[in-house]
Amino acid sequence: MIGKKEFRGLEFTVNPSVLVPRPDTETLVEAALEVLTQKPLAEAHRTCGSRHRVIKALDLCTGSGAVAISLKHEMPELDVYATDISADALEAAKTNAVSILSPNSIIHFFLGDIYNAFPDSRLPTPDSPFSLITANPPYIASGEIQALSPEVQREPRIALDGGVSGLEIIKRIIDGAPGYLRSGGTLLLEADPRQMPDIAILLEKRGFFDIQLYKDLSDSQRVIGGRFEK
Repeated sequence: MIGKKEFRGLEFTVNPSVLVPRPDTETLVEAALEVLTQKPLAEAHRTCGSRHRVIKALDLCTGSGAVAISLKHEMPELDVYATDISADALEAAKTNAVSILSPNSIIHFFLGDIYNAFPDSRLPTPDSPFSLITANPPYIASGEIQALSPEVQREPRIALDGGVSGLEIIKRIIDGAPGYLRSGGTLLLEADPRQMPDIAILLEKRGFFDIQLYKDLSDSQRVIGGRFEK
């Protein structure tokens, strides 16, 4: 089934290969914009001597492309990369990027499992890592999926199932993030509010600091993030 869904005032095409973008995920975009517009980050990237330096952002598990496309739409100067393990989902994201963004506004899409989407598991430009990584990964425990509403259960299981604990993919994202972040870069994750204490511990153990929580429209903790210093 193909339909339309509004997200941050933009119209996205959705199909059975992607999660339907939800208002809660707008919290992830808002948190990302807050991080990207912080004065120290902006100043550090605008100039490097006399050279202009572009801010790079990576959106993992991009699905319909809602987060990546919204960021590019609201910050056209941002250099956005996006990955997904599903070829069908990635095609949906590319279609949405073409229909929503201006012709000269480009997002770099890569097919594969999280960071392995990049050739040889490395950045396309290894000398210029990301200032921000965002992800709305699968975070529902496998045993809880059958209790979800019929509407949600019709969505792709690969985009829902976070393994036995619900944190398996989140752990992999946290473990790999330091290799893809600039010094002082930020990782932002959407997850179940009940998972936030465990995710905070995972972030701290991996060396992230300045852990921040961001609330959604229902006043629940929906997004968590931290910075990494090299």
